[in-house]
This record gives sequence, C-alpha cells and structure tokens, in this order.
Amino acid sequence: MRDQEISKKQRNKEEISGSETVLEKIKRKTPWIFGNKLRKPKILFPKFKFRRLSLPMPFRSLSLIAIYIILFILQTGIVYLIIRKPPAIGVDSRGDPVFVIPENMHDAYIIESIVASILLLFSSFGFIILYYASKYVYNKKFADWILIIGVIMILITFFLLQFILKIKTPKLNE
Repeated sequence: MRDQEISKKQRNKEEISGSETVLEKIKRKTPWIFGNKLRKPKILFPKFKFRRLSLPMPFRSLSLIAIYIILFILQTGIVYLIIRKPPAIGVDSRGDPVFVIPENMHDAYIIESIVASILLLFSSFGFIILYYASKYVYNKKFADWILIIGVIMILITFFLLQFILKIKTPKLNE
C-alpha cells in the first residue's frame, strides 16, 4: 500500500534516469556559453490564402480503369496499326488461319497485337493480386490463396508471351 502512494507522488526530473535531454546536459556543463536562458526562436511564416478549385473527384476505381484502358490502347501498338494498316488475321498455304506472323519480328497482325496486350494486362492484374495478398497477412490461408493465384497468372502470361516470341523469332542455322 505504501509503495503505491510513493509511485503516485510527483517525481522530479532528476529522480528519473534518462529523462535529461542532450541540450539540458550541455547547458549544465557549459553555463558560460548558453547563459541562464536559452530560447528557441519562433518564426512566424505568413499565411497565404489560395483560391481552391473545387472539382468533383472521380472514384479511385474509375481512375484505375481509365489508366488500364489507356495502357491497353498503348500496348496494342495503336500507332503501328494506324500507320501500317496490317490485316486482322492471316492464312497459311493450306487456308488455315494464322494469328502470329512466323519468323518476322517487325510485322504483326491486329489480333496478335490485341492478344499480346491482353496478356500484359493479365500479368499486371497478377501483380495487383500479389499486392493484395500482402494486405491479408493475418488471414494466412486466404493470403496464400491470393498469392498462388497471382503467381499463376504471372507465370501463365510469361510462358504464353515467350511462346509467341519463339514463333516470331527467325530460326537460325536449321
């Protein structure tokens, strides 16, 4: 009971170990430099008032959707498609449809550009899912499932893009 009464009393700063700041230690050891009073200078900055433009902000998801649409259009190579005007799809000598121009890195069908862009978006959604997996660290089972789904999306996209590149690269020394 008596210990509780002692702990409730106000203690001086000297009684508490480690409570002295560095500035207080310097002032105590060198009183001739700082004098009795050391004041912190107060700087008053002027307060400017700017007119605020109040426009309604779109939803965050709406802006992300707009960014992804713009990325999709840029990834399809819209400038290439406008300038070169390639055919939508090709055929081989037997009349079967061909979606990728084989052994030609510089030309592409329209469908090839769109497929490559869809695969890149699929991969970016995989990375977004990986990010969301870090938000559920306390629900380990759910976080693991999200992590597995994101990694699978990224790997599928990677191997499909590698497959397309393998078809498009010219075969040397056959």
